[in-house]
Amino acid sequence: MSWAQSLIRLSTYEVEVLQKRLSEIADARAAVEVKRALLDAEGEAEALNARDDAEAGWCHIAFMDALRVRKAQADAHIALLKQEEEGARDALNQAFETQKKYEQVAENIQLTERKEVARREIAMLDDLGLRRVANSR
Repeated sequence: MSWAQSLIRLSTYEVEVLQKRLSEIADARAAVEVKRALLDAEGEAEALNARDDAEAGWCHIAFMDALRVRKAQADAHIALLKQEEEGARDALNQAFETQKKYEQVAENIQLTERKEVARREIAMLDDLGLRRVANSR
């Protein structure tokens, strides 16, 4: 295996690792977004409960304060995951570019080798033709 093929295999592995990481980040973000939606639903349910039950109304203010804090934490986590996802996308794009460069280098090497083989074959055929002409005289 040539060094170019080794570089291609390594860069392919790096792309796969980065794709997996991006997928994990997206999954984590989706999970936090679901959690955030559940917090909204929980707040609405508690508000309905507080309207119907006077005793629950006393605790409603403290519950809403705690819920605001939990929502803020979820929002901060979502923002952090979005930044991490953006960074992972940038890294993945760079890895794809690097992989493409290695593939182009390998292709150019193969093309150069094919040209050299063709040049040698033509030189051998020319030499063979010259020998035949020299022998026929």
